[in-house]
Amino acid sequence: MAAKKAGQALVDQWRDILALHARTQCELDRALGRHGLCASDFEVLDVLAEACAFRVQEIAERVHLSQSALSRLVARLEKCGLVERGLCPEDRRGVRVALTAKGRELHGAVLPVQREVLTRVLGSRAEEGDARPV
Repeated sequence: MAAKKAGQALVDQWRDILALHARTQCELDRALGRHGLCASDFEVLDVLAEACAFRVQEIAERVHLSQSALSRLVARLEKCGLVERGLCPEDRRGVRVALTAKGRELHGAVLPVQREVLTRVLGSRAEEGDARPV
């Protein structure tokens, strides 16, 4: 009986995590959509803002997208003039992605919007020192 309750508690916790993620993602998409971005677009811009450039593989690991999904997203951001792709000097088979000036400007303008959503949705739990979802 105790094992069954423990198992159910894990399932409940997992579902709470999924619900919190979905709610946060929807809030981010709604707020960032006013700036022509979705949450995944912003995550890529945010990762790229940390360094001069990243290989596509490195970005995929950090934003938790498949390589094919990320390639489509990067192509879309490139078409909008927010990022640029180039050959990786260390490995000519690799592709590096970097923010353009336009991408850096948009990231700076939208960063407070993303942080406000995260503070609103997740902030009270973080202040309490509890990262677990409600």
